[in-house]
Amino acid sequence: MTGLNFSHSLVLCRNLSGGEWFDDSHLPKSEVVSPYTGKVIGSVPLSTPFEVDRTVSAAAQAWPAWAQMPLRNRVEILVRFRQLMIENLLRLTESVAFESGKTKVEAEAGLQKGLEIVDFAISLPNLEILLAADVSQGVHCQFRREALGVVVGITPFNFPAMVPLWMIPLALVVGNAFILKPSEKVPLTSQIIAELLMKAGLPKGIFSIVNGGASAVNALVQHPDVKAVGFVGSTSVASHIYKTGTVLHKRVLALGGAKNHIIVTPDCDVAHTAKGVLSSFTGCAGQRCMAASVLVAVGNVDHVIAKIHELASAQCLGRDMGAIIDRAALSRIESAIAQAEAQGAKIILDGRGRQPQLDQCQSGNWIGATILDHASPTMECAQMEIFGPVLTIIRAETLESAVQISNQSPYGNAASVFTTRGDVAQYVTQHSNAGMLGVNIGVPVPREPFSFGGTKQSRFGHGDITGRSGLDFWSDLKKITTTWPTLQANQAPTAGQFLLHTT
Repeated sequence: MTGLNFSHSLVLCRNLSGGEWFDDSHLPKSEVVSPYTGKVIGSVPLSTPFEVDRTVSAAAQAWPAWAQMPLRNRVEILVRFRQLMIENLLRLTESVAFESGKTKVEAEAGLQKGLEIVDFAISLPNLEILLAADVSQGVHCQFRREALGVVVGITPFNFPAMVPLWMIPLALVVGNAFILKPSEKVPLTSQIIAELLMKAGLPKGIFSIVNGGASAVNALVQHPDVKAVGFVGSTSVASHIYKTGTVLHKRVLALGGAKNHIIVTPDCDVAHTAKGVLSSFTGCAGQRCMAASVLVAVGNVDHVIAKIHELASAQCLGRDMGAIIDRAALSRIESAIAQAEAQGAKIILDGRGRQPQLDQCQSGNWIGATILDHASPTMECAQMEIFGPVLTIIRAETLESAVQISNQSPYGNAASVFTTRGDVAQYVTQHSNAGMLGVNIGVPVPREPFSFGGTKQSRFGHGDITGRSGLDFWSDLKKITTTWPTLQANQAPTAGQFLLHTT
């Protein structure tokens, strides 16, 4: 049913420093547990500031030569990396699915999105072909991208490959040395990515892995030789990393949580809307910052809700929807559902207690799609990020009040509207304060070169994490303006004059 191979051997994850793998057997280990089976599939070392300093020091020694390498040469390595990713796509897909709980289709989709970022990085020589121009009579301007040095990416459990690939290609192509700190819950796929980068010919020390938890994160953010930090995760941790890093004058872009709203109007296409809403709140079992967890129903859209209910009820766990990352997360989701009911929301579809049909998965972390109707905007289920396959429905009388409900959220990651009317779509896109907007799209993730990023408490720092914003975050622009004294025709220098001061 899942298409996954459950006979994987245990993976002993290692740190990568200076191009060398370290077992670091003296360090305490954290078990890696598959959400599908509830069984241990690997272990990961919990690094200390010592391992962080070892890795940063090696990267600091390696990056100047990498930054001085011609852009075309750096791009050639990424081209080889891209080909190796394609050749190992099935291996990467199974790793992502097995450690994060995604379906194989979702795991591969995330990898394909990561490949888009690699493609964008590879296009840099053509993307910035206009590097110089005569801006006025006798005045010439040009710019160059300058690497920052050693930079860090701290990534979440829900996308073991895609989110690291939002950062790695862009940081590397402009000449930085990149250190990845993957979530200790899903460290397996990063080991494969490192293997492929080295096989592609990346110089030693230019890509590194520091495994671990909060201690490793804090040591990386505070290390004096780390110049920039990219982060994706919860809002509380994003805020902490942003404050910690910026106080130390580092460049920080930290993407936090979300509470995305989908506005549904009575004129919408029912079949298209139901499918879009379903895929948005149940995709990746709701464990993504782009999940639409609130449906704002404008007027009478009961016929649309009924269709969403029908499709959600028919989902098969393990095939149509994956597992929850761990027992603690599953318990939190179940508690949020119970609390919503206690506060007055009506459970019209309850996914608690549902299980997949495969025997190997009975000990996994499972919950089916859940729909809460007649919630008020002040209920916790309408405000907090549940991070599970739970859709909260709020009723609104007008489009204006629906947009107001969406805008009152402290988060500003994404919002969508389902309608067949252009004036409705225009009103929502003009008045919504979210960073990524969709019209008849449940998951409005921009495709490259359009960048990914939200507003308000969904983002700490300036700019977006992909596209040109990503390039700008991982580099400085050096601008050079040149002019020369104008020579008269009869004052042209002679060959002899060029020999002055050469002896």
